[in-house]
Amino acid sequence: MSRDDEYDYLFKGILPEWRVVLIGDSGVGKTNLLSRFTRNEFNLESKSTIGVEFATRSVQVDNKTVKAQIWDTAGQERYRAITSAYYRGAVGALLVYDIAKYATYENVMRWLKELRDHADSNIVVMLVGNKSDLRHLRSVPTEDAKQFAADNGLSFIETSALDSSNVELAFQRILTEIYRIVSNKALESSNDGIRPTAGQTITVTQPAEEQKQGGCC
Repeated sequence: MSRDDEYDYLFKGILPEWRVVLIGDSGVGKTNLLSRFTRNEFNLESKSTIGVEFATRSVQVDNKTVKAQIWDTAGQERYRAITSAYYRGAVGALLVYDIAKYATYENVMRWLKELRDHADSNIVVMLVGNKSDLRHLRSVPTEDAKQFAADNGLSFIETSALDSSNVELAFQRILTEIYRIVSNKALESSNDGIRPTAGQTITVTQPAEEQKQGGCC
């Protein structure tokens, strides 16, 4: 579905499904973020995703029901050619790293470049520092990540799929931002369709009798 279709559907009160992709290195917790948000589940034995998996959940945004398709993309290099095709339909992305593994944070820029190469230029992106429950093993300072997000026009949050902290908030925030962008576009589109008609010039001729009399009225 194109963005124009999304604006049109939204303006008519029929909300489409919005695809939000989870991207980042293998092992940062993308699969558990997906399962925590969509099913309120967490699996310590979660295995690496092969290709792409997705789940859906409907949420309330500004008193509207939004149906989100959350796509969990494989982080391993060998699946990159498969997953890059899925970026093109996404309206949002959670760019995830592990706060206890600095290498996963270093790779965020590479993931961001790949996203911007393949996704819509207006995609909403949130930087997510996952596994905040491992604060005693932290290797990525929160302030560094905040600054990186600010420098690159991203929103930022730290989450824990294990104890569920901020997981709901992260998805709610990104879906709210997507909703407001789409609804503003819908409003602009509707306003563009309401234009004044071209005026018609009417010539008024003064009666001959009045022309002869002259003088002030």
